[in-house]
Amino acid sequence: MVTKTSDGGKTFRQLTTGLPGQHAYDIVFRHALDVDSTGSCLAMGSTTGNLWVSEDGGETWETVSQNLPPVYVVRFLGEG
Repeated sequence: MVTKTSDGGKTFRQLTTGLPGQHAYDIVFRHALDVDSTGSCLAMGSTTGNLWVSEDGGETWETVSQNLPPVYVVRFLGEG
């Protein structure tokens, strides 16, 4: 589950579409989540080797890989 805020952290919505449900033990560190310069494409990787991408600002997610080594950093190329 990912949570998203649109009001500076006053409220949060749970986003689950495309992400594992029950029995998921993924840890995502701060540097393993990146947002492109448009704010619409996000990528995040976990310490269990999973990698997801969202092309709609985090509303839905797609699994890119489930068998990477632990992911500690994700970055979009050409970004800052």
